[in-house]
Amino acid sequence: MSWSVDSTVLMAMGVCIAAALSTVLGSLSVLVTKQPSPRLLAFGLAFAGGAMVYISLVEIFWKAEAGFAGGVTARTAYVYATLAFFSGVLMLAMIDRLIPNPHALMSSAATDSHHIRRVGVLAALAITAHNLPEGLATFLATLDNPAVGISLAAAIAVHNIPEGVSIAIPIYYATGSRRTAIVATCLSALAEPVGALIGYLLLAPFLTPAVFAWVFGAIAGAMVFLALDELLPTAKRYAQGHETVYGMVIGMAAIAVSLMLFK
Repeated sequence: MSWSVDSTVLMAMGVCIAAALSTVLGSLSVLVTKQPSPRLLAFGLAFAGGAMVYISLVEIFWKAEAGFAGGVTARTAYVYATLAFFSGVLMLAMIDRLIPNPHALMSSAATDSHHIRRVGVLAALAITAHNLPEGLATFLATLDNPAVGISLAAAIAVHNIPEGVSIAIPIYYATGSRRTAIVATCLSALAEPVGALIGYLLLAPFLTPAVFAWVFGAIAGAMVFLALDELLPTAKRYAQGHETVYGMVIGMAAIAVSLMLFK
């Protein structure tokens, strides 16, 4: 396939940008909160954890299996997807060992602020890593079939909104700055058009369904590890009631509804 910068390419990039902007909509949740509070933080972290676990196990893992399915048995595809998933778990576990936990270095309110900032940054990085292949997939799908690409982008846009909430609330709590929270979310949102641009300029000839499958499987594992190791325990720490379980369930439900709308 020979591509040039024509109307189809521009439309594909526009579709990616539109899907990415919905992440920023989620970050605007910080504008309606008067000030950071432990209960809001607990809810926001649990929301992020629930959303990450649900989308990883219900959607992203199965994208990985589907990517491996061509040319191998269903059992082998599942085995490969499982290996990719746990490679993502192992990758994030190693990163977690390399990044010092602020609780070992500080105490009191400074510890809390640094810890929440670290959790927020890790959540933003995980979602950014998730957005890169999504942007690339949307771009390539739109180039191949605009109707399919636009449908995919609409589905991604809907579930990008809770992802924006997931990034903005912990960063807002850590910094006290709405502007910082929104800017951080914007940077994460940029991953989708950046992924599309990288794919268009450099990677498209080398990307196969199996490569996508490994990427999606590893991202699913990394997001589950982050949710269980950082987001949910930290949410529980700041909860004063049932904010953790409510946030987790509502985060799962938000992603579930976004997926159901476009099945």
